[in-house]
Amino acid sequence: MKDVVKYLITIVVCLVCGINSQAQNYTFRNVVMTDGLSGLLVNAIYKDSEGFVWLGTDNCLDRFDGVKVKHFEFRGIDFGRKKRVNCIAETDSKQLWVGNGIGLWRLNHSTHELERIVSEKIDFTVNALLADGETLYIGTDKGLYIQEGGQFTHVPIDKNMLAACNRIMDICLSEDKDVLWMATVQGLYAYSLKSKKIDSWHFWENVPEADYFRCLARIGQTLYLGTMSQGVVRFDMTRQAFSHTVSLGCDVISDISSDGKDLIYVATDGNGVHFLSHKKEQVVRSFCHELTNKDGIRSNSVYSLLVDDRNALWVGHFQAGLDYSLYQNGLFQTYAYPPLFNSTNLSIRSFENRGEEKVIGSRDGLFYINESTGIVKSFVKPVLTSDLILTICFYEGEYYVGTYGGGMMVLNPQTLSLKYFTQGDAELFQKGHIFCIRPDTKGHLWIGTSQGLFCYDGQTKEIKNYNSANSQLPEGNVYEINFDSTGKGWIATETGMCIYDPTSQSLRSNVFPEGFVHKDKVRTIYEDSQHNLYFIREKGSLFTSTLSMERYRNLPILSALPDNSLMSIVEDNLNWLWIGCNDGLIRMKGEGEEYDSFSFNDGVPGPTFTNGTAYKDERGILWFGNTKGLIYVDPAKVNEVRHKVRPIVFTDVLANGISVMGQELAHDQNNLTFSFTDFAYGLPSALLYEYRLEGVDSAWKLLTAQSEVAYYGLAAGKYSFRVRLPGNEQSEAVYEVKISPLIPWWGWGLLCVLVVTGVLLIRYYVWRPIRRAMVSALSQKEKPEEETAVETLHEEPQPEEKYKTNRLTDAECKELYERLVAYVEAEHPYINPELKMGDLATALKVSSHSLSYLLNQYLKQSYYDFINEYRVMRFKKIVTDSQYARYTLSALAELCGFSSRASFFRSFKKSTGVTPNEYIRSIGGTDKEE
Repeated sequence: MKDVVKYLITIVVCLVCGINSQAQNYTFRNVVMTDGLSGLLVNAIYKDSEGFVWLGTDNCLDRFDGVKVKHFEFRGIDFGRKKRVNCIAETDSKQLWVGNGIGLWRLNHSTHELERIVSEKIDFTVNALLADGETLYIGTDKGLYIQEGGQFTHVPIDKNMLAACNRIMDICLSEDKDVLWMATVQGLYAYSLKSKKIDSWHFWENVPEADYFRCLARIGQTLYLGTMSQGVVRFDMTRQAFSHTVSLGCDVISDISSDGKDLIYVATDGNGVHFLSHKKEQVVRSFCHELTNKDGIRSNSVYSLLVDDRNALWVGHFQAGLDYSLYQNGLFQTYAYPPLFNSTNLSIRSFENRGEEKVIGSRDGLFYINESTGIVKSFVKPVLTSDLILTICFYEGEYYVGTYGGGMMVLNPQTLSLKYFTQGDAELFQKGHIFCIRPDTKGHLWIGTSQGLFCYDGQTKEIKNYNSANSQLPEGNVYEINFDSTGKGWIATETGMCIYDPTSQSLRSNVFPEGFVHKDKVRTIYEDSQHNLYFIREKGSLFTSTLSMERYRNLPILSALPDNSLMSIVEDNLNWLWIGCNDGLIRMKGEGEEYDSFSFNDGVPGPTFTNGTAYKDERGILWFGNTKGLIYVDPAKVNEVRHKVRPIVFTDVLANGISVMGQELAHDQNNLTFSFTDFAYGLPSALLYEYRLEGVDSAWKLLTAQSEVAYYGLAAGKYSFRVRLPGNEQSEAVYEVKISPLIPWWGWGLLCVLVVTGVLLIRYYVWRPIRRAMVSALSQKEKPEEETAVETLHEEPQPEEKYKTNRLTDAECKELYERLVAYVEAEHPYINPELKMGDLATALKVSSHSLSYLLNQYLKQSYYDFINEYRVMRFKKIVTDSQYARYTLSALAELCGFSSRASFFRSFKKSTGVTPNEYIRSIGGTDKEE
């Protein structure tokens, strides 16, 4: 019966897990061995003062920066499972300490290696570490050790070192830091740091291991202890009494910690993670593994748990690696009206925002939300004629909805009825394409369609059609209509632009100056507070003009604002222009002297913004349509968030593939790779930086979805590598590097002396005798033939032509090429990253010289380009195979034969013109992590 009750409790808790985790919108990312983790068992998690997350696995200490994992091994020993890391701590001097089954270790920041400490004293298991300033408390299998000023003091609980009470599993300090509390396998103990006295309390229950305390946390005067068989037990320091807490569906507690105020964070070995409220004495949030939740934790067998300084959740599993909740700073929010509507994951193509009343067009239907009345209604097919809603406009008390292929419909907010627009061409307004709907200052409604431009008078119900036959309207679809502050209308079609003159009530296309954008396909037109017009074209950079077109120009291209990606634009109350792109969002001032980029880490759910969907409401809040929802932001909060950004940190610098951080480099160490992190701990695919190497790069360069930059063949000299978040100077980090010349300055002086000395010696001992002999010979009246012979001696021999001794005929080249292709396609030798041209030549039984001639002279292609094309083709094939779905880009590149991620990205972009993730998106896939 007891087992049945526990089973039912487990089911209920798991249901609560799903509800709570979904309500908080936690999205977890999994890190496993293919991502660089040294093992799938994560037994300890610690975040240091710099921002690195340290992971203790079964055999190694790992450092994680959000993208890469670096290993720190326990060298010089081989004790199997004793290598398992139990605890990690950092003192105020940023010294990192590690405890495992062998003893105590310290990270040497100079050598980047772990060093074993006081092995003559601590040669047994260290279970717990607690740092207080520069003091380190060490809980071991043989009592307590205290490290102060480099001195270690041993405090045994029992003089018998084998006594169970000496096995200290966890420790914490009292609120006044006068008492050290110790959880042991045989009770709870308190050590007075002043009197040196030890007191004990025992949790007597008639069950095995009732007094076995595994972990410990404190809130105020209450201790929370994790047990092996009794769940979480509470100890009241004032009353000196134990009591049970609520059941968590699993009584095996593996880790416990607290926020010091109200929340107790509990990890169970069997039922996930739970947050307990100290005040409410109940579970307030749970996270359990669910097969249907791909964004949840991967296992319920949790061995370690950390809630960090940003409230991100880190979960270490028994055999499922690490899960961590993706961090977002909350600058952007996705619109929701709970519990009736949530735009998360809706592809928003259009919306009309009228304060508490909103109409939203998505690929999943049309939604009407009235927050003042609490009414929410959705419209889908067949009531809605098309699932692609291009434009929405409020006019004369109703909402006019333009669709692609479904004409134009009218939504009445009073009756919540949706009907066709009945004026004009019935075929067009019921089955045609309606691209934009805009009102003018005279009370007319202008409609851009696939059959020209329409002007509708809502009072008289009259409608007028403009097309290329009866006006100067350029041919094609009418994509955009914008009435500027003077009342003039700017009309953009598929083939060009025209202007509506309200005075003559006519369209004019012959008024544009040379070099304007009137012949381009313009999608969006916007007027800012200074009465400048901005034109977003289907191709090209942002174009701006005065209303009179006296001054106009292309705006300079920012590294953060690539060509052919602009979708929408809006200005905030601080005169920043916000530009939505198909690969991100930026804001800028003026010519781009100041700018910012926004990504997933800021709360932007997806990188793709939709055309023309940007709006500023009466409060100054900006709204954007995104393929992952309707999002909004308060521009006044941007600077506040940006000033909280951590400076970027360099994690490694490689020269020719070898770590050289802090070193001066030799002349041949000139292939450099800079690795860095901003500790975002968000999606790796959402990483966004800009960088420059002074002396090499003339301007900042954009870097997406990567955290390293490589340079090859650098000349000797001093370099400054700079990296930052786009436009954010506060985040900038600089790494100075010096590559020494082949010959130092003093070497050049010595060389000059040697050369001058050599010339003098040659002149004295060689040229003087030769000159004397020549003079003597001429004085004897040599024959002309002899003079010719002397001249011949001084003629320079002609250099041998390349391939002169091994030139192949066209027929031989064709035969060798067919054999080469047949061998490569049948045997796939290119999956070997170490494949050399000599290996291919041996397999084909030809000389390397002949194979080189075939590639360079006949195919006009280098060996590496030839091989890498096959590797790229293999990548394209396996990326669509479901069995490789969980592989990262780096892992896939390795399967295809690429020796490094940098060569993979370079070869793929050279072969296809796009990045690997851009290619994956083009075939309908989703971005992969690197």
